[in-house]
Amino acid sequence: MFAPAERLLVAVSGGKDSLAVWDILLELGYQADGLYIGLGIDEYSQESRRHARAYADRRGVLLREVDLAADHGFDIPTAAAVTRRAPCGSCGLSKRHLFNQVALEHGYNAVVTGHNLDDEAAVLLGNTLRWEVEYLARQFPVLDARPGFVRKVKPLVRLGEREMAAYCVVRGIEYQIDECPMAVGNKHLGFKEMLNHIEEQSPGTKAAFLFNFFERGHPRFAGDALRDHDGELRSCAECGSPTTAEVCAFCALKRRASEATPVTLRTTRTS
Repeated sequence: MFAPAERLLVAVSGGKDSLAVWDILLELGYQADGLYIGLGIDEYSQESRRHARAYADRRGVLLREVDLAADHGFDIPTAAAVTRRAPCGSCGLSKRHLFNQVALEHGYNAVVTGHNLDDEAAVLLGNTLRWEVEYLARQFPVLDARPGFVRKVKPLVRLGEREMAAYCVVRGIEYQIDECPMAVGNKHLGFKEMLNHIEEQSPGTKAAFLFNFFERGHPRFAGDALRDHDGELRSCAECGSPTTAEVCAFCALKRRASEATPVTLRTTRTS
């Protein structure tokens, strides 16, 4: 995934998985900085930022921050309203773009995310049910660097959610406990519940499902490339990122959302 001397940028959400993987890398002696992206999801984002900052302060390490509203003129609630699609789509698009952009700007060798066994198995189930072959081709713990894109790695894919929660308890790491209020009804969460039910009846199923895919299934899809549109890559006219269109998907979203009337989202913490 990475060599000892390489510089790593950890995508930090304030949740257990991202803080745990950051802590593990630091304990192992890696050069790992954090990156927090403020999504503008009311109290949820405020609490998530607080946990990310608290951990960075406690360890005396660098936490880079990007705020969608302050730095790009829009937030996720407004983006979701403008696109009239599930909020997770705008959120995922924004995070992927900014993770890659910040890593390239500051010379990091790889972006590290905290996706765990439960996350990856749920994504695999969804992609398999729809036979999304281009996504199956890119579902792997390591996505190598290519022109305009930094390497992306997922060190926690063999560890489950409960293991990461236990790790944080043992290490005394406080994290955001609540689920994102805008993720209600997300299919990914539904797939997680389905797999948890199967796991109760047949322990080890999730691990077998995911690891056997990595070993036997992924090579069969590796020739398929993930692409949103046909055509050769060019530089985005606004940010310079690789895209098949004149303007990349993030900048197109930014243009629409920043011109819209901001959406006020009010959430109440459940715990």
